[in-house]
Amino acid sequence: MTGLPAPRPGRAAGLAVPLAPVAGIVVPAAAAMAVGMGVGRFVYTPILPLMTARAGLSPQWGAAIATANYAGYLAGAMAGVAAPALLRSRTVYRSSLIVVVATLALMPVLTSDARWAALRFVAGCASALVFMVAASALLTGLRAHGQHLVGHGFGGVGAGIAASGVLVLVLRHGTWQDSWWSAAVLGAVLSAAAWPLRPSATDDDGTDRGAGPVGRRWFTSLLLAYTLEGVGYIIAGTFLVAAIDQTASTTLGSSAWIIVGVAAVPSAALWAGLSRIWSRPTLLAVALGAQAVGTALPALVGGTTAALASAVLFGATFLGVATVALATGAHLRTPRAVAILTTDTASARSPGRYWSRRCFTTATSRRCWPAQRSSRSPRWPLWCCGTASLTTSDPYPAGYGPPMTEGDDDGG
Repeated sequence: MTGLPAPRPGRAAGLAVPLAPVAGIVVPAAAAMAVGMGVGRFVYTPILPLMTARAGLSPQWGAAIATANYAGYLAGAMAGVAAPALLRSRTVYRSSLIVVVATLALMPVLTSDARWAALRFVAGCASALVFMVAASALLTGLRAHGQHLVGHGFGGVGAGIAASGVLVLVLRHGTWQDSWWSAAVLGAVLSAAAWPLRPSATDDDGTDRGAGPVGRRWFTSLLLAYTLEGVGYIIAGTFLVAAIDQTASTTLGSSAWIIVGVAAVPSAALWAGLSRIWSRPTLLAVALGAQAVGTALPALVGGTTAALASAVLFGATFLGVATVALATGAHLRTPRAVAILTTDTASARSPGRYWSRRCFTTATSRRCWPAQRSSRSPRWPLWCCGTASLTTSDPYPAGYGPPMTEGDDDGG
């Protein structure tokens, strides 16, 4: 821990870090995560029921618009892989922030299903670029200060989800346009806080050498697990509020989405902190298993309690999986790990989008959860495969490491 203050006796070395440089990275990165993902991508989830009820949006087009956003996210992620210089460009980063806010503001202006889909596609592209730039900046900038601090930046996604959920809940008696405009204002405020972030100066997430054979093998396992998780979680991430609204009140649906955000805010930091104690494969297995239980719970049990428990488990795990997976990819010295993992999980959502369309277009009135039962059940083996891919071998492969002891370097 060269150049850092010595820790007090009995405290881990990673806890003694200069606050100013850490805050200079974490705060704008968290704001970027909030605007790019929490608001830019996920605000559609609580607004979707309002648009179907008041804007004449059909279930088919509701699912198609969500698909367009996923496709845009995939396109943006692929651009980051094909042209790594994009992730080092402050101009691209700031332009993407502006695009995210602009697409939010244009949603209530353009009243056409096809135009809405086009806007959400563009928003998906920009969101992916913002996410990858922020994630790379966190993983690179905090290498010398402790990777456990990365989780605080990823918590911005949860903060954006919670804040946008509160806005939609407060404005539920207004028009659906009001929700989009308020989201645009929130996005602009968050963009101002995210503006100072400096993108990473390298395209390898801070790694100074390529992954060796062992590292490549374990990165393949990681890629498989992250892919399977991406197939499954996207249904709850898009249609949770709409599903609850069809079995309960609109207030409960919006409240559940706020719960998702509130649970997500500390979760990334918690999972990242736990990686200093337990191996990352163990943590990923636990997070994937808990997410599988939470997502299947409403379909297997039903009722308001199960829906709210699902919201808590979903919020507490989906960011944790991303935080640990991306940190692991960087730790395995895989060049452009963030871009590769982001692209792979985005492409894996195609099967998830298929089930999403079935779920949303066939569910009516109080038949929503039973209709989802058939669409959720295939995700159980997917999550089990994702968990198994990380737990069937040596629990401490190269780069994952055993539990930390005092004096160990936790920077990677």
